Amino acid sequence: MIGLQQLNTMPAPDFVAALASIFEHSPWIPERIAASRPFDSGIALHGAMCGAVMLAGEALQLELIRAHPELAGRAAIQGNLTAASTSEQRSAGLSACTPQQYERLQALNAEYNSRFGFPFVLAVKGHTPDTVLATLAQRVTHAADEERNVALHEIFRIARFRLADLVDEPLGQAILAMAEDLAALTEQFKKKPGEAVH
Repeated sequence: MIGLQQLNTMPAPDFVAALASIFEHSPWIPERIAASRPFDSGIALHGAMCGAVMLAGEALQLELIRAHPELAGRAAIQGNLTAASTSEQRSAGLSACTPQQYERLQALNAEYNSRFGFPFVLAVKGHTPDTVLATLAQRVTHAADEERNVALHEIFRIARFRLADLVDEPLGQAILAMAEDLAALTEQFKKKPGEAVH
């Protein structure tokens, strides 16, 4: 792990390299916030990186989404995922799908990519193959703009988890966990009027 103070004081190229795993194959994100240091918490660092993505424009946002591998896709089978992606997919049981789950996942991945032009991205922490499949089947019905926003939200969640694992800052990790709870609560209140909130 890396201390937040160390991240705040290291040379910009080292800062970018240290955070290279947070957003998949996208060093331009920490590059854009290096001059904004120091950050006083992990949540502030995470917020700055997410803000850089939101300000980047649609073309770079799509490039970021497309930098992510398909879940249980060809790259996973061939062992060409990043270490972080490999660990995340394995933790969700995607490396041990049944033949039926794998076949369904491949079919939905293909349908999704054909519809949107980018891979299905999901923060798989806490998921199982069945819940991944259910989420994918639901999201493939979205409109393109809606799904791009959902994909970015999932990428931000992935980054939050990766940052909490990387940065040695207990208070920041607690805030990240609280932010996750708040995000889940916010999603409940986004339901349409008349829908039950459980």
